[in-house]
Amino acid sequence: MEFLWCLVVGLMTACGVFLMLERHIVRFLFGMILVSNAINLAIFVAGRLTRGNPPLIANDALLPAAGYANPLPQALILTAIVIGFGLLLFTLLLAYRAIKEFGTADMDKMQHAETEQ
Repeated sequence: MEFLWCLVVGLMTACGVFLMLERHIVRFLFGMILVSNAINLAIFVAGRLTRGNPPLIANDALLPAAGYANPLPQALILTAIVIGFGLLLFTLLLAYRAIKEFGTADMDKMQHAETEQ
């Protein structure tokens, strides 16, 4: 099952990188979203997909019981979702401002408009 999810992560990353190589700024943003979600899914898969016991340590034990669920990947994913959402909003506002300023969504034309001024 984890091998299938690794293939899904690879496919999402490949599609995201392909979209990020496009000249249109909206496609670039969609690619960035795909890569961000692929990274979150990769972290989730790295934490194993098996159901386990809650990560609670008994009073007389030093380690959790065998087969416990690892909470670290879940905490990392929550942090990555918040950071990814903030980055997405920031880039959306930058893209909106750039499209409004230059009158185009083509990144090559935006670069040429910058050197002409």
